[in-house]
Amino acid sequence: MSNKNSFSKKILKLLAEKPAISVPEIVERVDSKKDKKTSKTAISRSLKGLTEAGLVEQNFSGQNQYARLTKEGKKKLNSLKLDNDNGLVSPSWDGKWRIVILDLPESRKDKRESLRYLLKKAGFVCLKNSVWISPFPYEHLFTNIKKDFELTTELMVFVTDNIDTETKKAFLDLVK
Repeated sequence: MSNKNSFSKKILKLLAEKPAISVPEIVERVDSKKDKKTSKTAISRSLKGLTEAGLVEQNFSGQNQYARLTKEGKKKLNSLKLDNDNGLVSPSWDGKWRIVILDLPESRKDKRESLRYLLKKAGFVCLKNSVWISPFPYEHLFTNIKKDFELTTELMVFVTDNIDTETKKAFLDLVK
């Protein structure tokens, strides 16, 4: 992984902590190198690249430049969480099923496709056109996505410990 890519991921994760963070604070918190000048330049380039990609927006307020995630940046961050190898999800099943119902109209096809991609990355299986099921504890991620993208009724998240035998069989058949 390149340094710039590493800095970009760190910046996105840092910006998820607060609504906005000053650029000097970003540089200070992301920089772990002894050569501060080189790191500062690389971090500034990464931040510029994220801004140009539409993942971050920057605003000047008083004395400092501030940065914050855009909606696209939040989407990218959610995708990074799913790509993370360091055990975001417990490998042991807690006995609960996560069911997501996704109902976005054709006019919002791009958002629907993005959500389907995230559901697949999270290990969900599509049982019916708009119904996805998984044993993995990603309900908080999808609840946050629902809030971030204001999907009040278009995205529903259920957690249950009981599903009927036929649905369980259909899920197990699909993941084989």
